[in-house]
Amino acid sequence: MAAFSEYPEALKGIGRGVEREALRITPEGTLSSAAHPTALGSALTHQWITTDFAEQLLEFITPVTYSVSDMLTQLQDIHRFTYRELGGESLWPLSMPCYVANEDDITLAQYGTSNVGTMKTLYRQGLKHRYGSVMQVISGVHFNFSFPDSFWQQKFGEQTPYARQESVSDAYFGLIRNYYRFGWMIPYLFGASPALCGSFIKQTNTNLDFKVLGKGTYYLPYATSLRLSDLGYTNSAQSGLKIGFNSLEQYLEGVRTAIQTPSADFAKIGVKDATGYRQLNANVLQIENELYAPIRPKRVAKSGEKPSEALDRGGVEYIEVRSLDVNPFSPTGIDENQAYFLDLFLTWSVMSDSEPMTDCELQCWHQNWNKVVMEGRKPGLTLQIGCDGEQLTQVEWGHRVFADLAKLAVVMDKAYGGDKYQAVCRELVTWFDNPDKTLSARLLRDVVEQESIGTVGLAIAKQNAELYAQGEYHLVSEAQFREEAQASLKKQQDVEQGDAISFDQYLAEYFGDSVSL
Repeated sequence: MAAFSEYPEALKGIGRGVEREALRITPEGTLSSAAHPTALGSALTHQWITTDFAEQLLEFITPVTYSVSDMLTQLQDIHRFTYRELGGESLWPLSMPCYVANEDDITLAQYGTSNVGTMKTLYRQGLKHRYGSVMQVISGVHFNFSFPDSFWQQKFGEQTPYARQESVSDAYFGLIRNYYRFGWMIPYLFGASPALCGSFIKQTNTNLDFKVLGKGTYYLPYATSLRLSDLGYTNSAQSGLKIGFNSLEQYLEGVRTAIQTPSADFAKIGVKDATGYRQLNANVLQIENELYAPIRPKRVAKSGEKPSEALDRGGVEYIEVRSLDVNPFSPTGIDENQAYFLDLFLTWSVMSDSEPMTDCELQCWHQNWNKVVMEGRKPGLTLQIGCDGEQLTQVEWGHRVFADLAKLAVVMDKAYGGDKYQAVCRELVTWFDNPDKTLSARLLRDVVEQESIGTVGLAIAKQNAELYAQGEYHLVSEAQFREEAQASLKKQQDVEQGDAISFDQYLAEYFGDSVSL
C-alpha cells in the first residue's frame, strides 16, 4: 500500500454500478398478478429498468458512475419513476419473497417474440423446471466495481497492452480469491434475511430447525442471510463443479466444462415435448448465467458474444459482487455505508497477498460462509483459517481485517477528500463486538416484535411508496425516463422485425457444437 500512500490520486476514478431486484406486490402484500407495466418500457431493451426471472420481479440497473453519491442518486431516480407508474402497487423491500400462494402465481418474464427474447424466457422456463420458481424470485443487490487505469499504472508501471491485460486479469482473480477468504464479513454485516414467509418453506424441502412466529413466519435465531444458504439462492447440482479462480484460463475451462457436461437429473426433464421446449438443454448449466456464485469476473460483451468469449477476448474488466441482500432499511435496497465499505474491502482484497487456492481451501471458505449465513451472530462463533484445522473467532478475525481496512481508509480519504471511509470503518468494526447492530439483528427484532415478516415487509413497502410519491428527480428527469421507455419499445420492435432465421436455427447457431440439444 506504500505506493498508494504516496500517490493516493491513483485510487480516484473507481467505477461503480448497482443492480437491484424487487418483487411488485399488491396493497395487501401479496404477489402482483399484473404484467410488466408498459409505461416502464421494454424489459428486453430498456437500459435502466428490466425484469429478472419473473414478470413481477423488477431489476433496476444504474450506469457506471465514479461517485457513490451519483450512483445512489441515480438509483433513487429510477425508484421514483417506477413507483409513480405502478398504479397502487409497491415493491417488496426484503430479499426473501412475500407470500406466494402457488408457484404458478409466478409468471415467467416475457421479452417479446424475437429469437433473443424467446431464448431469455425459455432459459427461465428451464430454471423453473430445474429448481422451482419460488427460489428464483429471491431478490438481491449486485454491486459492479472496477479500478481506473491510474490504479493499474501505479500498481504495475509501464506494460505492453497484452501484458497489462494479463496483469489486470490476474489481479482481479487475486481479489476474487480474497473475497472467498474474507467475504463472509459481508453477510455478517449486511445479511438481511434471517426470517422468511412460511409459503416459501412449503415449496422447498428443508429439515432446518426453524422457530415459528404467529401464523407463518419462520426464522433462525442467529441467521444472517438465508438467501445465501442452501435453502436460498444456491444450486446443489453445481456443488460438484470444480471451477477454480487461480487464473482466467482455469476459470474459463471450468465454466465451459459445466456448460458442456450432461446432467442425468436435468435430462429427465426433457429438452422438448409435444408443447415445445422445456429448457435450453440438459447440461449442468444451460448457459453461463446459471452459475451461482457470490462474485463473478466480468467484461462488457459485444453483440452476440457470450460472457466467457468476452473474458477470453479482453480479460477481466470489472467484478460483480452478488452476495448483498436487499437492505430493508434503505428505500433503494443499499445505502452509502455499504457502498463505501465495498470500495474499501475490494480495494484491500486486490492489494493484499492472494496465494493460489486449492480445492481443499475453497471448500474451507465455503464452510465459513455457510456458518456465517446460518449462525453468524452466535456468540463465540469460530471459523477455519485454512485446511490445517486452525480456528479463529469471527470477532477476532473481523478486528484483524478492519485494522488493515482502517489504514487503507486514510489513503482513500486522502484521494477522495473528507472522512467517509474512515467513518465507515469506525462504525462497522463495532458491529463485531455488538452483533445487535447488524442488519439481520435489526430486522429480526422487528419481525419478532410484530410476529410476522409479512407485516414488517408491508409496512416498509408503504413507507417507501409514500417517500417516492413525493420529491424531485436529480440526475435523470421524468422526461428522460419517458423517452427511454418509448425508445426501448421501438428497439424491441426493431429486433423482432430483424429476425431472419427460425428459433431452432437461432439456438443451434448460438450454442454451435458446445451443447447437445
